[in-house]
Amino acid sequence: MSSSMQNGTAQGSSSSSRPNGADQQPTVVAPLSRYESQKKRDWNTFGQYLRNQTPPVSLSQCNFNHVLEFLRYLDQFGKTKVHLHGCIFFGQPDPPAPCTCPLRQAWGSLDALIGRLRAAYEEHGGSPENNPFGTGAIRVYLREVKECQSKARGIPYTKKKKKRSQIKGTHNNTSKSFKQLAS
Repeated sequence: MSSSMQNGTAQGSSSSSRPNGADQQPTVVAPLSRYESQKKRDWNTFGQYLRNQTPPVSLSQCNFNHVLEFLRYLDQFGKTKVHLHGCIFFGQPDPPAPCTCPLRQAWGSLDALIGRLRAAYEEHGGSPENNPFGTGAIRVYLREVKECQSKARGIPYTKKKKKRSQIKGTHNNTSKSFKQLAS
């Protein structure tokens, strides 16, 4: 082919030859973050769970009872050993031998799941006032799971606090800067 044909192709694809500099290139969509991917996966899993109910439950009919049933259903796939009251290892953080106590979903996993589903519900057009993932019954259930697992492990759940040295170090450096500015 001639160089004029190649030039014509090159000119046709440049943004200067199009009005407003618009290109006809396909839009590149950034990959979803880990959180967004997990939220989408969780939302699809919950939707599938509702469709598999007999009779199937539509999202508009979904209430906190369906969410509680879903959380209990997920327990069968859990990997956290939760010792029962009658177990000899109840309350021991590191049991020395295996036992027959059930595996459950960890409280932290359920809490994070509810947070993602709560956000997904509203992103899919649900109103915050009617969000079945944000009801008091769900919060009570999560609190009960947290307390039960804490007692069974013998380790209380505590909020992670920032290290004191980091806070003091930042504060002291700031104080020195103000002192230096004042003198």
